Amino acid sequence: MLGLDVGERRIGVALASSIARLPTPLQTIDSRQVDNVVAAIVQLVEKHEVGVVVVGLPRDLQTAETVQTAYVRAFSKELANHLSVPIIFQDEALTSVAAEAWLKENKKDYTKADIDAEAAVLILRDYFSTLQEKTA
Repeated sequence: MLGLDVGERRIGVALASSIARLPTPLQTIDSRQVDNVVAAIVQLVEKHEVGVVVVGLPRDLQTAETVQTAYVRAFSKELANHLSVPIIFQDEALTSVAAEAWLKENKKDYTKADIDAEAAVLILRDYFSTLQEKTA
């Protein structure tokens, strides 16, 4: 599984086995440095033989959709046109805040790109938790 924290400048990427369910940060794609972000993600999906892409869906604190929600939905629609695997949305409420807090707690030096990759990890963890709740 590939987890994505989609932003207009950067996309945090995490990877996890659907069996082990232990997501780890993979990389951050900087849209200012990559000509075709969609192609870069497609390449990661193929390279890692990903079966599902989980995209964090941002909303405000009252769960209403925002301008960023519309951006992520449009980006995901474009991505879906180039993938043969499903894209699943996962609520990403405060994942970037939690990712930064975790990095601070663990006294790690970090950049905004590190926060985005860790947020993608949290998106996958939340997705796995949702799956577990559905089967319980």
